[in-house]
Amino acid sequence: MMKIKKGDTVRVIAGADKDKEGKVIAVNHKKGTVIVEGVNMITKHTKPSVANQQGGIIHQEAPIDASNVMYLADGKVSRIGFKMEGDKKVRVAKATGKVID
Repeated sequence: MMKIKKGDTVRVIAGADKDKEGKVIAVNHKKGTVIVEGVNMITKHTKPSVANQQGGIIHQEAPIDASNVMYLADGKVSRIGFKMEGDKKVRVAKATGKVID
């Protein structure tokens, strides 16, 4: 189970893009990867198509392993825990103790 969700703000803690921050665009639960806005950029060569008539070189984000990112709560990286609030299970930032969602 992954504790990072789409829309979360995260900081990269390992790899070439260490200490970069961004918003999670997509999460792949099966592979355990996330795509973070502006992190792990690659250049992709595309042929002209109906959607992209020009073709050429495109810069886009590549997936990064979920273990290499940490949730960012109030400018501080934090692990994520769970607790019950009434009948609802909610995510909690362990560093601040605040409920995430």
